[in-house]
This record gives sequence, C-alpha cells and structure tokens, in this order.
Amino acid sequence: MDSEAMSTCKKARAEATSIVSSDRLSNLPPEIKGNILSLLNVEEAVRTSTLSSTWRDAWTDMPVICLRDGNFTRTKFITLVDMVLSLHKGTIEEFYISVKRSYHDELARWMLMLSRRSPRSVVIKLNSGLEYRIPSCLFSMGNLMFLLMENCTIRLPLLFQGFKRLTHLSLKLFSSTDMDIKNLISFCPVLTDLRLVRFEGLRCLNIQAPKLEYLKVVGGFEDINLDAPNLEWAFLSLDPKAKAYQSVPIAHDTESYVRKSLGSLNDIKALAISGIFMKYLSKGCILTKFPAVFHRLEHICLVISFSDQRQVLTACSLLQNAPNLKKLDIVILRAQGIRIRQAFKSLPSKCKWTIS
Repeated sequence: MDSEAMSTCKKARAEATSIVSSDRLSNLPPEIKGNILSLLNVEEAVRTSTLSSTWRDAWTDMPVICLRDGNFTRTKFITLVDMVLSLHKGTIEEFYISVKRSYHDELARWMLMLSRRSPRSVVIKLNSGLEYRIPSCLFSMGNLMFLLMENCTIRLPLLFQGFKRLTHLSLKLFSSTDMDIKNLISFCPVLTDLRLVRFEGLRCLNIQAPKLEYLKVVGGFEDINLDAPNLEWAFLSLDPKAKAYQSVPIAHDTESYVRKSLGSLNDIKALAISGIFMKYLSKGCILTKFPAVFHRLEHICLVISFSDQRQVLTACSLLQNAPNLKKLDIVILRAQGIRIRQAFKSLPSKCKWTIS
C-alpha cells in the first residue's frame, strides 16, 4: 500500500472514530447529559440546544441550576429564570441564585415554580440592599437538606410543618421574630449545622436542636438559651451595640447565664466567645462548679476585658470546668497583667495558651 493510500485510510479511521465518539456522547442517557451540562452556567447550557436534535432538551434535565444576574439586563435575566424553571423537566437537586438587582415580584413566582421540583439544596443571595420577604411556598419544600439565605425577612407560614430532612441552615443579614426562629430551628429534627449572622428583630434566641454539631451566632441579642447536647463546635459573638449592655446590670440577679447558655453542651470540643459575649456570661450569679463538667472541651478562644472583674471570674469558672483543655487563645481588652496571672492559675498544666 502506497503512502497516499495509507494517509487516506488513517483519515477515514479518524473520521469514523470522531463520528462514533460523537454518537456516544449524543446517545448518553438524559440524566448523564444533565450532569455534564450542570458544569456550565445556565445560559451556556441552554445554548447547547442548538448543537443537534439530541441535545435540544438536554438542559431541561440539569440537576444543578446556578443563576447570577451579573451582566444581564434585568429583563433578560427575568426571562432566563422564567424559562429555566418553567421548562425544566426533572428534579432540581441544587438551586443557587445570586442577584444584585431588585426582583421582589419575581421572587415569589420563582420560588413557587422551584417548590414543584423538590430541591434538596437552595441558596438564595439577595444583594440589592433591600430585604426580601421569603415566600411561604419555600417553607413547603419537604426534601430540603441544605438552605442558605441572605438579606431577607423570615415569617413562617401558620401551617409550617418543618424541614424533616434539613441538616444545614445558614441565615445572614435577616430579620425575623423570636418565635419564628425558635420554631424554624426546632422543626428541623436532624439539623447538624446552624449559622445565624447579623440579624434584626431577635431579642431572645431559643435554640433547641438535639442533633446540632456546629453553631455560629453573630449579632445583637439580649438573651440566649441553648439546648444542644451533641454540639461539638460553637462560635458565639455578641454585638457591642446590643441595647441590653448599654445599661447597668440588675443588682442581685440570681440567674446563671453560663449555665443557661452553655450548661447543656456536654459534648462541646471547641468554644469561641467573641464580641461582648463574655460580658453577657458574667451577668447574674457566677458559679464555681457547673452542673456538667466539659470533659471533651479541648480548645477555648476568648475575647475578654481583664479590667472587668466579673468577666475574669467567669473565665476562671469556665476554665476550672474544662479539665482536659489543651489550647487556650485569649484576645485581651484593656488588659491588667496581675489579673491575667491570677486567671491562668486554673489552667491544666498541659494546656497551651496564647495572648493577643
């Protein structure tokens, strides 16, 4: 066989291989095509409908939908979201939307369409500067396992049945009421990860979550009650502007705020206290012995004012009830060296500590 014939054979073989590979890709099951297209942004995925007849509706089986208004005009973005949610055929396992413009009227429509797709994960980041009231239909999504919402107002519907499968709940820049947040948390029986960051309208946080393992609370509140016996990691930060700490503490207060907020944390391994949360803990009665010793607590991080004797005493009480402490980090406000040395007398000999 001459060289020209060999070249022709190789070219034919390459073309045949290309055709077979193309056919293999086009003949993939719809759910596999949907998984492939989920790696693209929604607009690019929709454009694949022009490739061939076999790809025309492939994007309607995408299990992951990620939407950002970015450089879209407002009208074009509304059209895109409406089309994606109305024409989607299968289950939307993960839904993510991040917007910079206002879509108050459209949000309710989108959430209603989304609720019919039984999503497992929903992320809503509303960055227009205006708080959105979350539509009640979102609270009917019974298959949710992950929910993150930013810049919103939360009002639970009267017939809220809870999220029976939800394990992760993250709320940031939100407003609500004590009762709605209490019910939202307590109606999530398998919740393991909870984050409440920068909120308004909450005076007393009641967190009852038997499966909770991770907790982050950052904001202004007057009181907190924790009932989370399986909690392993907690970050608690109280805003210095909280109204409750702009007044003189009540004399003869017999409440133990350490026991109230930390008394149920039998499995806690790492505890971080920031803002003026130590001032909150130092209110009322300071116990030298807690009902339950923190045997598993190995790492504590404290932001504390050593010029406040009650905070020092509270810190000593906390340290005395953590016999297996291995690491202590302290950020000092208005430090006084003599009180620092006195506080450290209660540390276990094996504990490593740092001051900043």
